[in-house]
Amino acid sequence: MPPHDDTAAMGANWDQAYAEGRPPWDIGQPQPVFVRLADAGEITAPVLDAGCGTGEHCLMLAERGIEVLGLDVSAVAIARAREKARERGLAAEFGVADLRTLGADALGRRFATILDSGVFHTFDDTDRSRYVASLGPVLEPDGVLHLLCFSELTPGGFGPRRVTQAELRAAFAQDAGWMVERIEPARFAVAEDFVRDSPHAWLARIERMPNEG
Repeated sequence: MPPHDDTAAMGANWDQAYAEGRPPWDIGQPQPVFVRLADAGEITAPVLDAGCGTGEHCLMLAERGIEVLGLDVSAVAIARAREKARERGLAAEFGVADLRTLGADALGRRFATILDSGVFHTFDDTDRSRYVASLGPVLEPDGVLHLLCFSELTPGGFGPRRVTQAELRAAFAQDAGWMVERIEPARFAVAEDFVRDSPHAWLARIERMPNEG
């Protein structure tokens, strides 16, 4: 199936992961690194949470009065995110979308901050390029992408693809309008009954260069 025709299949795969129970990345709270970034004032509105899952990062930001839109390819995850927002009385916005085909025209808006918690590392080389190209037009000039992905320091082969710092810098290249400001070691919080040790991760701060639309 050609990549541009597989959105429904991709959505069905992720729907199944949620329908079979709580997946390991759905920990019922935000990833600690994003809480730290919010506390430090590094997440500014409006925010796009690309691959929001069941919405914990969006809800954390909405509690702080930060305008946020959460998008995910899984309709099941989005339904759960909306229900959480209703239960908590929070004004977070959610929608189902293929993150590889966003573009400013499709969304009709741009964002000062984009969050990626475990999305980049799910793509193969082709979809990785499509995803990065899709994010560019919806991030404001001088806007910031905060990206958390598995690193090559995580042992074994189970779970998502491991990513090196060199791969991050190559994907978000300056000649494509990006600037990787920093990459620091981090950890992914996952369900306690899934792994003994939290997987190693990279947390990258990536800026959209001002001369790019």
